[in-house]
Amino acid sequence: MPQSPLLLYIHIPYCIHKCHYCDFNSHVRTQPDWLAYQQALITELTHWSQQQQYQNRKLHSIFFGGGTPSLAPASLIAKVLEHAQNLFGFEDNIEISLEANPGTVDMQAFQGFYQAGINRLSMGVQSLEHRELQWLERIHGSDDVYQAFDAARNAGFNNINLDFMYGLPHQTLKQWQQTLASALQLNPEHLSCYQLTVEPHTKLATRHASSPYKLPNDEASLAFFQETRCKLASAGYQAYEISNFAKANHYCRHNDGYWLYHDYIGIGAGASGKWDMQDGGTHRYSNIRTPEKYTAQAIQTGSAINSDESLNLQQAAAEAVWVGLRAAAMAMSSLSSTPRCPIISFSCLGRRAVSTGSSPDRFCPLISRSRAIPGHAFNLTRSVAPCGTGFEPV
Repeated sequence: MPQSPLLLYIHIPYCIHKCHYCDFNSHVRTQPDWLAYQQALITELTHWSQQQQYQNRKLHSIFFGGGTPSLAPASLIAKVLEHAQNLFGFEDNIEISLEANPGTVDMQAFQGFYQAGINRLSMGVQSLEHRELQWLERIHGSDDVYQAFDAARNAGFNNINLDFMYGLPHQTLKQWQQTLASALQLNPEHLSCYQLTVEPHTKLATRHASSPYKLPNDEASLAFFQETRCKLASAGYQAYEISNFAKANHYCRHNDGYWLYHDYIGIGAGASGKWDMQDGGTHRYSNIRTPEKYTAQAIQTGSAINSDESLNLQQAAAEAVWVGLRAAAMAMSSLSSTPRCPIISFSCLGRRAVSTGSSPDRFCPLISRSRAIPGHAFNLTRSVAPCGTGFEPV
């Protein structure tokens, strides 16, 4: 069977502060052992390059996620990319992304990342309003965002994503409209706009359970969603996935690869990987989550798998369709013959939806790294009013 493009995900787990809503594998450390972690990443990468399922395949995209990857020294980024290129090779015009917190970077840091080989930045802005940033427990202010964005541009970056969050307690639609207007003034190539989700086992979930926050109801959530897609569409940003919007030719190829069920290698603490098997099934794994335990295991044995499982053809088929829903949902307006009765086509996935007992959220980076609008707020069976600008099929 033909092989899909190959992706590489690299997890940098360290943060200065863990925000109360965050359920990612992030850990606060005052002095991370960067040299040891670099050695672990390179050792694990070498291990996977020797496995048959990944051999003789060039990398299509690379993504440094976290945590806060912009805390890592540029020398670590450069070394890992050097080894990745030597071990696998890069496709022409490879996309190499790095997540950055506006409060952790300056011109010198951006120049280092650019020289190391990063060609796409994803900044976790979340808000440009002081009170919202405080409630979210972000370490940066709005001034830091503008300064970081200017520094990134001056360092040479011409492909920048900005992350924003809506549906915050007491946030009004007018306030969100002002945030979108300010974001558009920066003129980034890509915007990720997602609704706040109270994830289990977070500090936010504990606080919300004891003293519930005033979060938007279903109708308000839908209003936020529709305002976002209409405002960004009118500004020239195509919605190619539920929470992602891009100018022409600037969609995130790496995330798109997840939704298209491509193979990927995951290295680093808590990272996940998967590959399609010859029988049509899929095998996937997830690494040890604690940075210190991961580092020791990877250096000693070459890998640090915490758990893995195989899916048969039917299970893999169901998961491929389920994962692809995030992108297929945004094709509804253009695929529907009656705009208020959207339909979905799964033909691009090449797999048939069947029932499955697997639990994809344990491994799938789609779930662990992207925020979807909760099911109660965005129901695929309900009518979505068109905003006057149709979306192209994914």
